[in-house]
Amino acid sequence: MRVGLFVTCLADTMRPSVAFAALKLLRHAGCEVVVPESQTCCGQPGYNSGDRKAAQALALKLLDEFEHCDYVVLPSGSCGGMIRVHYPELFADQPTIHIRIKALAERTYELTDFLVNIVKLETVPGTAGDNISGNLTYHDSCSGLRELNVKTQPRFLLQKIPGIKLTEMTECETCCGFGGTFSVKFGELSTQLADNKCAHIAASGADVIVGGDLGCLLNIEGRLRRRGDHKTRVLHVAEVLAGIL
Repeated sequence: MRVGLFVTCLADTMRPSVAFAALKLLRHAGCEVVVPESQTCCGQPGYNSGDRKAAQALALKLLDEFEHCDYVVLPSGSCGGMIRVHYPELFADQPTIHIRIKALAERTYELTDFLVNIVKLETVPGTAGDNISGNLTYHDSCSGLRELNVKTQPRFLLQKIPGIKLTEMTECETCCGFGGTFSVKFGELSTQLADNKCAHIAASGADVIVGGDLGCLLNIEGRLRRRGDHKTRVLHVAEVLAGIL
């Protein structure tokens, strides 16, 4: 099984460990993993800002880079939703390209969804111990949850780590306030949503907040630190599952 790993902009520039963790998990699952060096952005920022031309150009670039793969896997529900849900919309009036784009979209998966539902992963390399407390809570990102139906998959995999206790926080499915350009356009509202999320994390009693979208996690971590919380760890689910912490 030839799997193309789409690293995502945020993982590439802000936390490469997420990409390395995803690579480790896919190889652990027995996949042949390719990582096209020319890959860049999925086009979501432009798409969300109304720049369809730029989004189309990046979609076509990604198509050329990953079309030869059996599957495309991403450690991000946000980028995954862009490719799987919105790419076909971008080319609805271009039948020939639409066929190719739709075929690519249908074999594009968020990482935990792929590991659970496609390769049926039974074990994960990660362990609870000195590197991570066993008390975790999970934040469901908007795109992964609502566009890709990613909910039970990361929790199922986390439960495969002995010693891990997953405590659900209040409003785990509520937006953290990031939303890409939303956090820039509506700063005050975004801050309030982030504050609400931080309060729910604290109330859960968890030592670690885990999620599947780095954009959400960076937003949450930034707000936690500004509120004076320097103890709660903020980790991508791939890092926890792969034991890259």
